[in-house]
Amino acid sequence: MSRVLVIAEHDGTRLNASTGKCVSCAAAIPGAEITVAVFAVNGAAVAAEAARLAGVARVVQVDRAENEHALAAVLAPQIAQLAASHTHVFGPSTTFGKDLMPRVAALIDAPQLSDIMAVDSATRFRRPTYAGNAIVTVEVDAGTKVVATVRTASFEAAATTGAAAIEKVAADATLPTHTRFVGIASARSDRPDLQSASRVVSGGRALGSADNFKLIYSLADRLGAAVGASRAAVDAGFAASDLQVGQTGKIIAPELYVAIGISGAIQHVTGIKDARTIVAINKDPEAPIFEVADIGLVGDLFTVVPELEKLLTA
Repeated sequence: MSRVLVIAEHDGTRLNASTGKCVSCAAAIPGAEITVAVFAVNGAAVAAEAARLAGVARVVQVDRAENEHALAAVLAPQIAQLAASHTHVFGPSTTFGKDLMPRVAALIDAPQLSDIMAVDSATRFRRPTYAGNAIVTVEVDAGTKVVATVRTASFEAAATTGAAAIEKVAADATLPTHTRFVGIASARSDRPDLQSASRVVSGGRALGSADNFKLIYSLADRLGAAVGASRAAVDAGFAASDLQVGQTGKIIAPELYVAIGISGAIQHVTGIKDARTIVAINKDPEAPIFEVADIGLVGDLFTVVPELEKLLTA
């Protein structure tokens, strides 16, 4: 039997959608017994939410004062301790997971696999490479513990129909003293989170300025959507770097992705190709973005977007 430990990503009160997608990936392993681990100061609310994920057999709640902030250096030793009784350890391929899982792999001397997009068996997985232009099949020897990040854009979140048992566990692993939390500086927004939003509106270099980029924010507000940006728009200073979508930014899979003034370079398309519906607005009829778009509109964005807003308001 495969015993899969899924590391929950959360903000202290609510579970991140990426955890449900990791559970879906784990459930694709035949005969998998899935445990979700919640590390917090008081993780009762998050653990209760994790217990409702379909396919989860057990939730372990690890409460320690040191877990107030999700520091990879602090969480990794605790995860390594829990991993001893598991065959697989999965985390999301988000900033949280990418920082954490390599440390876990190093501590337990196990191979680490990045961006699982499909499961063939307990020892055989597929992942994208070359900006998604090729798929690599990776296989480990039977009996080898697997530490991996899950490409969340490739999986639907597990349904919330479960009722797993919750168990409080004491992780007495020795924690490092060379790492401590000092503070956090991040942009605060009432808009949906870019990586988990069901709708995303993104702008490109064609906006021309940070002031014009306000068109993107306005349309996103009308749609209740998160805001994204191409690398060109970020490099030009039109949008913050945490809004970048693409190979070197965030890989997302919303229900609706609206690309405005984005040409559609392969690096950008890599980050959005799993979106359910892609809408592109560009004045260049030969723009590569139209090759992947489900709906394409050729026109000047400065004319089209205001008109679209009027229709949404009517």
